[in-house]
Amino acid sequence: MLAGGRLRPVICPYCNVDNDKVIDSRASDGGRVIRRRRHCLACDRRFTTYERVEQTSRLMVVKKDGTRVPFNRENVLRGIQSACGKRPVPVEVKERMADEIEEELHREFDKEVSSRAIGDRVIRKLRDVDEVACFRFASEHLDLTSMKDLRRQLEEEENRVKDVKEQQALF
Repeated sequence: MLAGGRLRPVICPYCNVDNDKVIDSRASDGGRVIRRRRHCLACDRRFTTYERVEQTSRLMVVKKDGTRVPFNRENVLRGIQSACGKRPVPVEVKERMADEIEEELHREFDKEVSSRAIGDRVIRKLRDVDEVACFRFASEHLDLTSMKDLRRQLEEEENRVKDVKEQQALF
């Protein structure tokens, strides 16, 4: 909501018009998120919006240079989207990865988390979804600057024992 109690407009992602109606609302993510299906009255297309409860205890991200900035889920999502580029990864999968990472971070860290820890989680999630996207993200996150670094990282990835989905970790 904006100051004065006015609602924020919801702009249609297809025609950029603020003229829609809510078709369906559902709680998801354990009640922390409300998913709304909307129908644009201007272009007659449907789209989904999500409402999230803002975390009251702000998690701060400690960057490589030592600066601290508030955690922003959108930055994580932007990194995932950038890594996926034109890869065949559905939008819902990218959104779910960002949601899961945000939830893990708030559960595991009280006040501060390093940008390295966030990047490592993104790499783990991307590894299960798309190896090319994972490598794209890792090359930026791990600051791989030479062909030698890239080859070493590729070899590590190829030699890594692949996790079986839905199998509980042994250690």
